[in-house]
Amino acid sequence: MVSLNRVILAGNLTRDPEVRYTPSGNAVADLNLAVNRVYTVNGEQKEEVCYVGVVVWGRQAETSGEYLSKGSPVLIEGILQYDQWETENGDKRSRLRVRADRVQFLGSPKKGEYGDAPQGKRSSKPPQEDVPPAPPKGDEGDDDDLPF
Repeated sequence: MVSLNRVILAGNLTRDPEVRYTPSGNAVADLNLAVNRVYTVNGEQKEEVCYVGVVVWGRQAETSGEYLSKGSPVLIEGILQYDQWETENGDKRSRLRVRADRVQFLGSPKKGEYGDAPQGKRSSKPPQEDVPPAPPKGDEGDDDDLPF
């Protein structure tokens, strides 16, 4: 049996990301994406919008909350995830959303994007990749100390 679950979407956020933390301290962010499609029927141009819920985990959730806002263009890569739960009233609920493996910020930063934003949630510098610090000089160690 063949099975493939991969989603790639590009669109704009319909509202600011909602970031929260699990009891164990893991960041999780909910994003809402609008993906537009323009097509022609009998010479008349039409447009439809597909709204997609996206969940992002870990460091990408934190940076999404820090640097993205309503209207931000993003590219999302991930998988479809089917969630089921029961409400306090006993009603069964379900939803299909994207669990993002990658969130790519599109477009260029606008004036003030990393500075004094109205929401006050932006830092003074753009996001950096997590890079481990270099070992101090003179502390290179011996190759025999390597675990492999």
